[in-house]
Amino acid sequence: MMDATLKSIGYISTPYKTIDDCPKNIDFDGPLCKLIINDDFKEGLLGLQQGQNILILYWFENTDRKLMIQEKNTSDELKGTFAIRSPHRPNPIGAAVLPIETIENGVVTVKGLDCLDGTNLLDIKPAIKLENQ
Repeated sequence: MMDATLKSIGYISTPYKTIDDCPKNIDFDGPLCKLIINDDFKEGLLGLQQGQNILILYWFENTDRKLMIQEKNTSDELKGTFAIRSPHRPNPIGAAVLPIETIENGVVTVKGLDCLDGTNLLDIKPAIKLENQ
């Protein structure tokens, strides 16, 4: 099996210091959150624009990477890990598609991420709109 190596491109600043403070999902009207890009990667922001939807990939810490059946947050219904957005998964990668509020000096601001302050930022990509949406 392949073993992947990831490199953080920065970190995420949110108002959430503990798991109990953190929302269970993204919130499009939530608080401002900052994607703080490391100096080596700031040039990679060229071409991104305010209002553009981006896919944000980030790494959840302290998760159970072996959990395959879980209760969904909104009910007691059991679901497979790949059918829910839980951080407990083989590769604890968080993903959100949000519009850019601002871009300034290597900091991209969005609203409503669902991660703790200091979370490692893995990647940013332009979001692709599906044809049927």
